[in-house]
Amino acid sequence: MNHSSQDPGIHEDGKLYVVDSINDLNKLNLYPAGSQRLFPLEEKIPAHRGNSGNGSRSVFLVALIIILIISLALVSFVIFLITQTGSKMDDVSRRLRAEAKDIEDLKKINSMIVQRLSQLEPVQN
Repeated sequence: MNHSSQDPGIHEDGKLYVVDSINDLNKLNLYPAGSQRLFPLEEKIPAHRGNSGNGSRSVFLVALIIILIISLALVSFVIFLITQTGSKMDDVSRRLRAEAKDIEDLKKINSMIVQRLSQLEPVQN
């Protein structure tokens, strides 16, 4: 009874030693002494996970490049629209100046006609 009333950790430590020895036996059976691998399987798994991180980085990089190309296309289109609008505005302002000259000419002709009519009115009376 004294043995079972002692610290239960001693019994658990014994189980751990048994598990370690079984793992050691499995390693010896899987990898004979002449064909020991340089990298255990546990070290290969994290390396594979690191590659998936590189995959996500490459996807991110491709997405970033696509977004940059699309934004470059949009900026080019906006610049094209601005230049087109500027040329149309130049055409409209030229037409307005030409029409303003025509309006001034029409005002001069109108004033000349009014003067001529005002001169002819006393002669007819």
